[in-house]
Amino acid sequence: MQDATDGAADGASDGAADGAADSAAHLRAEAVIDLRAVEHNTRLVLSAARAVNPAAELMAVVKADGYGHGAEQVAAAALRAGATALGVATPTEAMALIAAGHSSTADRPIVAWLWVPDEDIAPAVAAGVQLVVYSPAHLEAVTAVAASAPGGVALIHLKIDTGLGRGGAVPAAFDVLARAAAAAQQPDSRNGQVEVVGVMSHLACADEPGAASVPVQIAVFEAGCRTAAEAGLTVRWRHLANTPGVLEWPGSVFDLVRCGIGLYGISPFEAPHDKADRLRPVMTLRARVALTKRVPAGHGVSYGLRYRTATETTLALVPLGYADGIPRTAGPEARVLIAGRLRPIAGRIAMDQFVVDCGDDDISPGDEVLILGPGAHGEPTAVNWADACGTIGYEIVTRISSRVPRRYVGST
Repeated sequence: MQDATDGAADGASDGAADGAADSAAHLRAEAVIDLRAVEHNTRLVLSAARAVNPAAELMAVVKADGYGHGAEQVAAAALRAGATALGVATPTEAMALIAAGHSSTADRPIVAWLWVPDEDIAPAVAAGVQLVVYSPAHLEAVTAVAASAPGGVALIHLKIDTGLGRGGAVPAAFDVLARAAAAAQQPDSRNGQVEVVGVMSHLACADEPGAASVPVQIAVFEAGCRTAAEAGLTVRWRHLANTPGVLEWPGSVFDLVRCGIGLYGISPFEAPHDKADRLRPVMTLRARVALTKRVPAGHGVSYGLRYRTATETTLALVPLGYADGIPRTAGPEARVLIAGRLRPIAGRIAMDQFVVDCGDDDISPGDEVLILGPGAHGEPTAVNWADACGTIGYEIVTRISSRVPRRYVGST
């Protein structure tokens, strides 16, 4: 195995450097996931949170299959590195983690925050998943199945909308929700009962240093926590900060921080940031050249023939496309690393393949193509791809589809 400081890119560029790459030599493509980088990133953001509040705990957000990296494996790495809780969007994602061997307990929960009141949440409640509630209808839905929860008590978090305008009760409605939740904490022989263990919200602009909205949201959140206390609720966790909140806004750090993108080594900030720049990208996406051919000047490439060769050149066919998660919007601004050089995409990305213009260099079928990685060997990063496609690094890694095999390195 490579040293943790080298990450997955060493294995990707050195071929069979860690032994497991031998078995990958016959694959058209793979995503190498460095779990040591996940552990490093977890420790980094947790240390930053504890510099503000020494008792702060960390929820590792592994929704969307761990942002495309593998929820089960990333969750295990984050827990090894000190995470207390796991966060997902939906109860279905929570149940997938449980099926994979993770459990949800009062002290080490799996928390799900996106569901509709008429959804079948009974299996999740029975498995101890902690659900986020942000309306009376959600509260009634949990209360109706609370008897199936461990000990007959469903543990929930209340969400206040502090300004993002998505999930959560607006401050004017949060008082009513908090008092209804306090009433639902009383024993009920028919439905069991709930226990409010958390109050949460989410920041809109934490990735913008100096954003005026963040202090406002912090103040609204603090008021919401006071409202909950006045309603008779004593909660274990107050959580507002995401990755940029932890790294840039110490006032957003309370009892628990919810970190997603930082665990995967991608900075949430557009500009360089002293703390975020210490994150280690986790995913290396690589493929092998399927075909090379010489073509004359003026030769068209891919659908629409938007790209024509300027001179006689070598084209290399890469067997990945938008069905694998390569953005169709990518053009010549997006580059890949082949034989030590960054080379432009030629023509439109197709469903299963794209073409690279390699000039007069000696490129052969089977040669490695580094599509994205930590950048240690000159390969593009997820952020480079995001810049070329007008999006964010989150989307680039999350969209890599299940058609691309994952290989995990650095597990213990």
